[in-house]
Amino acid sequence: MTLTELKYVVMLAQEQHFGHAAEKCHVSQPTLSVAVKKLEEELGAAIFERSKSSVYITPIGEQIVTQAKRVLEQANTIKELASSGHNQLKGPIKIGSIFTIAPYLFPSMIPSLRNITNDMPLIIEEDLTENLRPKLRNGELDAIIIALPFHEPDVVTQPIYEEEFVVLMPKDHLWTKLTHINTDQLSSDNLLLLGKGHCFSEQVLEACPLANEGGHSEGRTIVNGSSLETIRYMVASGLGVTVLPKSAVMHIDHSLLEVRPFTAPAPKRTVALAWRASYPRPNAIEAVSQSIREASKKLDL
Repeated sequence: MTLTELKYVVMLAQEQHFGHAAEKCHVSQPTLSVAVKKLEEELGAAIFERSKSSVYITPIGEQIVTQAKRVLEQANTIKELASSGHNQLKGPIKIGSIFTIAPYLFPSMIPSLRNITNDMPLIIEEDLTENLRPKLRNGELDAIIIALPFHEPDVVTQPIYEEEFVVLMPKDHLWTKLTHINTDQLSSDNLLLLGKGHCFSEQVLEACPLANEGGHSEGRTIVNGSSLETIRYMVASGLGVTVLPKSAVMHIDHSLLEVRPFTAPAPKRTVALAWRASYPRPNAIEAVSQSIREASKKLDL
């Protein structure tokens, strides 16, 4: 039994597809398949049930995968302990962030971090919360920046700052005559939101309950975009309006777009930093936390 075999098993359990798992592990499909089969033979237990089109985890396989994740996490901790040495602020740190935070936070956060230490470069990964979560647990990422709520066993979650939502509209929209927008007004126009899996869209719909398909007036729809930047372009073209975090409207083209705040109390989100409780570089985490806090002040949130 090797750590590599355990990694393959964990990835296959996550992807439930040999080709996708092999791609994520940067190996060929036959290599991964042979390694998994070898481990099953060594253990004398079937971890997966295979068919022509699907891969299923067996009941005993669920237990094996859970334990394999713990082993990989502890192995990664040993590597981190060895690499950190006496200076926890030296060496790369792997940071994950959701798509609706990274492009707007990092330009201000990185200069703040470099004022604290010049020897801790960031390896940054953007993804959905549901994909960042397992990568944090298995050690692929050291910390992640997400929006609350976020709950994960053996993970510390530290709220850093709150950010209000605002309404973005075309320059010639009727709402530009208003100083504030009520949340129930969103049901009266095409609403552009991120697609399925993005927690920001879920937060918008939760904060603005009438802004859903059932609550829209006749002829109005919810349009899903792939990124906040793409949504901004669609709004500028006159397709509809959108709700964005305040940090995402700091550098818009005011010849095409207008921003209005919500009527108080404005919907908002809490941005947090999460890391494994066992992570051996607490000083590095504190430096990242401090740089995020300082960046949020520069963003005037």
